[in-house]
Amino acid sequence: MAAHPLDRPVWSSLTGRQAHLAIASGGALRMDPNFGLFAAVAEETAESLADLAALVRAHGPSGFVELVEPPPIPGTTVLSSALCWQMAAKAITPLKPVDFEIIALSDADAPEMLALATLTKPGPFFSRTHQLGAFVGVKVGGELAAMAGERLRPDGFTEVSGVCTRPDFRGRGYAAGLMAHVASKILARGETPFLHSYADNAGANALYQALGFERRADLWFTVLSAD
Repeated sequence: MAAHPLDRPVWSSLTGRQAHLAIASGGALRMDPNFGLFAAVAEETAESLADLAALVRAHGPSGFVELVEPPPIPGTTVLSSALCWQMAAKAITPLKPVDFEIIALSDADAPEMLALATLTKPGPFFSRTHQLGAFVGVKVGGELAAMAGERLRPDGFTEVSGVCTRPDFRGRGYAAGLMAHVASKILARGETPFLHSYADNAGANALYQALGFERRADLWFTVLSAD
């Protein structure tokens, strides 16, 4: 039986709809570092893992998202490793009516988006991450207060990501409203929205479940750097 595309979301994305973002070295792939740090190998052979190490040396830290942690890879060091819940939604239930304006974000908003992600750390975010898919946000007084968007895109699925709110604007329902908006747009395209969340982030996981996301699998997010 073929593996489910979400069992290896990075490999599925970089060999599918986002292949144009992939940098290849033998049996290893990684996303263009302007967009993200995600990487994967075709198979965990010594040759493919050596190819991955070469990509880490050439392009900087790389992140694995897999069902199991990677084996030790000569020439690399594990910077971090965390268990994540992978969650997917068949339907979305907004928690309450949106009483704020949701606006489409563009390249003109890129500096503010990067600054917000750097401040709040919703996950890896780089100079062109906002171009991986549609991003929306909320502006207060002309400044970006919250945002959410799309990231990995295996065939038939799109990841909801980059969800963050400036600390002084939390508690207003921005994150839930933006997530519901993004996920509903994905469903309307005939795709399934999914996301990854740290397993120990109980508050966020409860929010996602309230919106209609269900825990599908546990995956490890491991970031490697060169020795």
